[in-house]
Amino acid sequence: MTTQILIVDDELAIRQILGAALKTAGYAIDEAGSGEEALARLATGEIDVVLCDICLPDLSGIDVLTRTRTLGVDTKFIMITAFASMDTAIEAMRAGAADYIIKPLCHEEVLHRLRQVCELKNMRDENRMLRKLVTSDADQKYRFKSLAMQEMERLAKKVAPTDGTILITGESGVGKNVIAHDIHQNSWRSEALFLPVNCGAIPDTLVESELFGHTKGAFTSADKARKGLFLQAEGGSILLDEIGDLPLPVQSKLLQVLEEKQFRAVGSERMQKADVRIIAATNRNLSEMVTAKSFREDLYFRLNAIHIDVPPLRELRDDIPGLVQFVLERCATRLAPKRKLAIDPLAEELLVSYNWPGNIRELRNVVESAFILAEGDTITIADLPNEIGGVHRGGRGEASRFARAIGDLNHQVRAFEATLLTQALQEANGDRRMAAQRLGIGVSTLYRKLEEFNRLTS
Repeated sequence: MTTQILIVDDELAIRQILGAALKTAGYAIDEAGSGEEALARLATGEIDVVLCDICLPDLSGIDVLTRTRTLGVDTKFIMITAFASMDTAIEAMRAGAADYIIKPLCHEEVLHRLRQVCELKNMRDENRMLRKLVTSDADQKYRFKSLAMQEMERLAKKVAPTDGTILITGESGVGKNVIAHDIHQNSWRSEALFLPVNCGAIPDTLVESELFGHTKGAFTSADKARKGLFLQAEGGSILLDEIGDLPLPVQSKLLQVLEEKQFRAVGSERMQKADVRIIAATNRNLSEMVTAKSFREDLYFRLNAIHIDVPPLRELRDDIPGLVQFVLERCATRLAPKRKLAIDPLAEELLVSYNWPGNIRELRNVVESAFILAEGDTITIADLPNEIGGVHRGGRGEASRFARAIGDLNHQVRAFEATLLTQALQEANGDRRMAAQRLGIGVSTLYRKLEEFNRLTS
């Protein structure tokens, strides 16, 4: 959809010249020569961004902005002002304007500011839509029974309304990103953007400019200025995932953001305000990294002020049956609304005894795969991956002894299945479809079991 721009200025020449430049850039343009005319256009709710002169014949640009807000219209304002009216421009920013531009207007600068505002608006609109989806699913979230998880959730709920920096630690797959998003949703910043950033996925040479932005010509490939992620998340929360992967020089700059609430873009001498809540997450041991001099001690102490540690799934075995049922219900909702699957007690015991190195993410993938592969109305051992349904399982204490017993039983079951399959194939003269019919299983199940037996005997 084309972005709709409203140009509000009492000078016809400015509206026409600026409108022509913006149309060439692909925007849809509307015009207003007074404040009242602008309000009439804005009341339709069809305007995305307003370029509004502060000095108008009937109302001030700030009046237009504040009255638009009272109408409940969520439109972004870029104020146009003369240098002598800088104090008024600052007042407009305090009233909620997204940006301001000083006359005389440079069309390239107007387009640059407009793109920035539109990008931020689109991200916040998307975030608002996702937030509604999450909120509508709030009653469908799994409620943990384990005391460790209940205590972790209690702590997260307690610190969410504050604006403190939070460090979330835990193994890969335990749900650190989900917890960070829940904290944002329960904070006063929930109407603004939640921006997750995987620090480990950004090349070391680009991390600083990605986070804090850069000016044109700051380095060889910087052919234009770039707004950093901290500015994009302004007013909201930024999740620095895998923070242990940040290079030491960038760690120093992040410490400055935490201590002074401001930063400097690469190549710039101007400090910019960082109005953003920082949530950090890692599956690494930062304390050991501090000892190894690969992570700044002062940054670690600042991040660790509020520490939430998420336990691994192997310490939450009482919750595994409930989690399995929860994922199965979600699978039925998303993949096959009319399909209701049960899980064989033996398969469930295997899921409980497995050590889950990939934690909740791995469990979800395993159950979703079993839901798709299961031929009947029950998930059995045959529908589980070999590392869970086979003999190569981990465990501790009772879980380990149970796993070894299941391993022996599983060998016997597989041997019996192999005998039945061989006999059925012989009686069907090698016709696998006929053999599957005689066994009462699907052809795909027959092929899968034959492949499993071939791997076991090879």
